[in-house]
Order: sequence, then C-alpha cells, then structure tokens
Amino acid sequence: MHISLLGVNYQTTPIAIRERAAISAEKLEYSLHLLRSYLPQGIILSTCNRTEVYTTNRDTRRAQEACLDFLKAYTDMPRANLRQHLYLSSDREAIEHLVRVASGLDSMVVGEFEVLGQVRHALEVAEKAGMVNLPLRHVFQSAIRAGRRVRQETGISKSAVSTSSVAVDLAASVVGDLRHSKIIVIGAGEAGRLVVKVARERGASHIAVASRTKERSSALAAALGGTAFSLANLVEELGTANIVVTCAGAPERILGVPHVEEAMKRRPELPLVLIDIAVPRDVEPAVKQISNVYLYNIDDLTEISSTNLKQRQGEIEKATQIMAAEVGKLVSWWQALEVRPVVGTLMSQAEKIRVAQLKRTLKRLRPLSEEELASLEAMTKSIVTKILRSPIQYLKANKDDDRDYAEMVSKLFQLDEEKGE
Repeated sequence: MHISLLGVNYQTTPIAIRERAAISAEKLEYSLHLLRSYLPQGIILSTCNRTEVYTTNRDTRRAQEACLDFLKAYTDMPRANLRQHLYLSSDREAIEHLVRVASGLDSMVVGEFEVLGQVRHALEVAEKAGMVNLPLRHVFQSAIRAGRRVRQETGISKSAVSTSSVAVDLAASVVGDLRHSKIIVIGAGEAGRLVVKVARERGASHIAVASRTKERSSALAAALGGTAFSLANLVEELGTANIVVTCAGAPERILGVPHVEEAMKRRPELPLVLIDIAVPRDVEPAVKQISNVYLYNIDDLTEISSTNLKQRQGEIEKATQIMAAEVGKLVSWWQALEVRPVVGTLMSQAEKIRVAQLKRTLKRLRPLSEEELASLEAMTKSIVTKILRSPIQYLKANKDDDRDYAEMVSKLFQLDEEKGE
C-alpha cells in the first residue's frame, strides 16, 4: 500500500487558481462526499495557502489521477490547466511533506500556529465522513504529534507571527503610524480576530469590524475594543478609512469596483490601502486600477515572510531534526504495516506444516511423557522461528518501491495459495 499526495499551494500556483481550489470549512463535508466518487478514502487539507488531498492506494498513478479528477470536478477547470500547477508525491516524500506542513515549516509565515489545528480539523472531518482508514489515521496523528513536538521543543513559534500580523505590518509600512489611522477589518473569524488584536497591539485606536454575520462582528468588536458596522454601510465607512484588511473568504467578492469608486469620490486625496488575505479573495482585483488605491493580496506578503524565515533559521534546523526522527518512526511503521499480512500468512503456513509433521512423527514413536512432548513441541517451534527470523527481519527492513520483497516472498512460498485454502 502507498500514500499519495496531490496539491496546489502558494509556491506552485497563482492565487487566481488557488482560490478556485480553496475549500472552506462549510464546504469540506460536501467536498469529501464528492471525493468519495473517485476514491474510497482520503483526507482534504485546505488552508489559505494550500489545498491538498491525501489518500492510500495500491496504484499510486491511478490514485493521483483520481485526485486530479476530483479537483477538476470541484474547480470546474480543465485538467491541463490544473496539471501544470500541481505537485505530486507518494510514500516517504508525501509523509515528509505532511509533517513539514503540520510543523509550520511549509507555511508562508514560518512557525504559524494555525496550520496545526487545520491539519487536526481535516482529520476529524474526514473521520466523521468515513473516509479514513488505519494508515491515513496513523500518518495524520503522527504528523500532528510531530507538529506539537516542534513547537514545544524549539523556538520556531516563539513570538510567532501569522498571516494576519504580517498583513498589519504591511499596512503600517505603507501608511506609517497606525495610531492616526482608521482600520476596517472585514471578517470576524480567527483571522479577523488576529488582525484586530495585532492592530490594537500596534497602537491602532480606531478599528471598525464588519462580517457577513452581524452577531460575530459585534462580539469581536466588543471583545477587542473596536466598533461594529453593517456591510450595508460599507461605502460610507470606506469614505473615512485609511486601511482595510479583508479576511472573510466569502463565496463572492465583498468589495468591488463600484464600492471603492464611490468611496474615493468622497476622499480623492486620501490614499486607501486594501490588504486582502482571504482565499478566495474578498476584493475585486480591478480595484487596484482606481487612483490613489493600493491593493495587496496574500501573495504580496512574501517579502515580509522572507524576513521572518531568516530570523527563524536556527530554530528551523532544530525543527528539521525532530521532523526527521518522527518521519523515520512513521516510515518504519508503514513498512511494517505493508509486510504484516505476508509475515502473518508465512508464519501461519509454517505453523501448519510444523504441526502436521509433528503429528506424523508422533504416530511412529512410542508413547511419550508430557515432559517429552513439551520438549519436542518447543524444539520444533524453535526451528521454525529461527528459520523465519532472517527473512522476516529482511522484509521489514528492506521495503522498497522498486523491488517488492513482500510480493516476492508471497510467490516464493506460494502464500496466495495458502490464503485460498
């Protein structure tokens, strides 16, 4: 059995395609139901920077083609358009990638906390959907454990930044002192909460919050010292804003050209900075053509993220050592799992032969005492165990994709015939 991965992320795929492949928490259950049409089991991991499908299979190429068919159906995009942006991996490479993701080393903002919870959530939802078998469960649980170890045993997440905090830093670099700026935050989820929190820590005193759900925006504003407003009044609020950070990830654009044009008529000399960290994007890209409007999306945060990467280089090396140890244990478990059925059948066949031969021998001998019978039983078992020890150890230690030793042993000892008896 193999584990396969197919995905798109911020390193391989432009945001225009990533946002079509993005799967929100609300759509995850539906997406797993759709995936079931192509594969019997699988886990979907979708964050603002990646959409990935993990599955187990006997035929890696067929499984990856099935994942591609699923993504084609979900995005309604031609296979050729998707294929040029995909990354594919299997077995150890796929395992290493997942552990790296869970540890926060594959993130745009290295060491972020959010992705570990997203990996855990992906596993939980797939389990509820009945899409997780033992190998997938064990791989994801091991990756989560590795992610926890990296954060506990290194400083990779010490004073950790997030996409939200990087967005606020970008806003500050553009407009200067946040104490004299009005900031609008659109989105009251975890990303929105972090934006408001960081903006407040950076000295912002005038923060207005809106979301598709009035109750959530009101609660966030009350908790972190902002004011809430309705999206129906968005143009009016834009008329006096300096910075807008959007992180709602709505199915449709929240902020379009008409909104911004109308707002800019009221304050043509005052620049407006829009930072859209949502995937799918909340702001219509054409907004950047409007005079005195500066639009950034999540991919524009890479320069600040690169600085964060350099600052954490020493901790990354420590984290890599932890990940290597966890991956080694996981790969060993996977190899043992692969050969376990063959080992079990081989031992069962050997035991049947031992018992049969022992019975034939005992019929030709004089009656033996219980002590003699026990000695003979122990001796024959020891012979079988010692004969099989080396082949079994070799099987467990030398699982190789190009040379399937388990299959060789199965044919050599005619174990398929043994199963059919």
